[in-house]
Amino acid sequence: MKKIKKILIANRGEIAIRVMRTCRELDIETVAIYSEADRTSLHVRYAHEAYYVGKAPSSESYLNIDKIIEIAKRSNADAIHPGYGFLSENAVFATRCEQEGIIFIGPSPEVIVRMGDKIKAREAMTAAGIPVVPGTDGEIETEEEVLAVIEEIGLPVMIKASAGGGGKGMRLVKKHSEVVSAVRAARSEAKSAFGNDAVYIEKYITSPHHIEFQIMADQHGNTVHLFERECSVQRRHQKMIEETPSPLMTAELREKMGNAAVEAAKAVNYYGAGTIEFLVDNELNYYFLEMNTRLQVEHPITERVTGIDLVKQQIYVAEGRELAFKQEDLKQKGHAIECRVYAEDPDNNFMPCAGKVYKISTPLGLGVRTDGYVYEGYEIPIYYDPMISKLIVWGKTRNEAIARMRRALYEYKITGVKTSIKMLERVMNNENFISGNYDTHFIEKNEEQLLSKAPKKDPIDMVIIATLIDYLDKIGSTEANTKEFTPAQSRWKKIPYVNHF
Repeated sequence: MKKIKKILIANRGEIAIRVMRTCRELDIETVAIYSEADRTSLHVRYAHEAYYVGKAPSSESYLNIDKIIEIAKRSNADAIHPGYGFLSENAVFATRCEQEGIIFIGPSPEVIVRMGDKIKAREAMTAAGIPVVPGTDGEIETEEEVLAVIEEIGLPVMIKASAGGGGKGMRLVKKHSEVVSAVRAARSEAKSAFGNDAVYIEKYITSPHHIEFQIMADQHGNTVHLFERECSVQRRHQKMIEETPSPLMTAELREKMGNAAVEAAKAVNYYGAGTIEFLVDNELNYYFLEMNTRLQVEHPITERVTGIDLVKQQIYVAEGRELAFKQEDLKQKGHAIECRVYAEDPDNNFMPCAGKVYKISTPLGLGVRTDGYVYEGYEIPIYYDPMISKLIVWGKTRNEAIARMRRALYEYKITGVKTSIKMLERVMNNENFISGNYDTHFIEKNEEQLLSKAPKKDPIDMVIIATLIDYLDKIGSTEANTKEFTPAQSRWKKIPYVNHF
């Protein structure tokens, strides 16, 4: 076992701060990296040390493996925590860490490769006896193959990128006439997003629930699940709201799916925190969807109902420790819900809305947790995911958790940029959500209630408002923006390499 004393967090925003908080509790020093656009980001101010990693585009900063490794060695970091997104499921990065003698807080590179390729993952799960969605056994090479598969399993089907994620490289096909264009579009998007245009076919489950099981495994063969999360409230195949326990779940189904998740992890010799994702149909049949070989955005709700700090467990596993708990030690207590707050306009096709945050009032009180990174005066960059925080609540019952989330969302005020807060409030008041009677098509089915149909503002009025805001901003903040950023202004301690605030 090797004691980790310093961790570089190869990420930004709320997840970087989340990891750093656990590190401080463990008396582990933290190293932040930041791009040109993130010079004044909160994670830079929170860390013990911070290093400039590159220009604003992620390809020149948070995806720059050579530079991140260089900073890790320069700062004498023992380990790197990748968070989620960016390099978290990059086997090349994990291998480089291994080669440089730096602990990668995650699974082995071999597992990342195997489970990151959805075709290989399907093959591994099939061999392990885990149910998978009906579809192709491997990559489809020609459009004729697509037609042959459709003839066998029927429409509708999903064309999916083998290296995909986040809804990219996916196309739904309902008619034979859509096949050719869907395959070409999926290939093109996959090539652009992942550098790999391989695609495969799955039968489209008409009204599925998206349910995932949290896995934790050590390097000594011990594997447990920390129960399920319901992730069916999505837009563009990306999650917006998660809850645990799932309102769909029965005790019998939970045991079956939990055991399947553990077996899936054991089948590939997995260690660390991971997630086995399933689709569940109306008859409660479940099918393996994919495995995420990293920490999930929605991990806090699992932490809330189990009392287990998942980041702490990741670090312990990376140090070589055995899990300190067994499956029978784990219980679900109460109900937790997470809402992802995005800087976006839900009423305009969820268009991202970068810009300056003028005022922010964060919810407080019993059973409320906010993982965020923006503050008053912060300029949200255009270069990264528009999620600005996660609002997590806990209640003794699901109804109490929903009521608490309503209250917390009412308290959450952000001005200067559009956010998804109002839409999230509407979800919490939606009868189908309250009853637990919803699936992955929830937003489309409830669009009339969830999305505002307010008339568009006059363009001339918008110009006047924008001009006024710009003027007030200039006269109100010129002095603050021209001051040097000194250690005395920081809420914490001196931050190397940050020049202005």
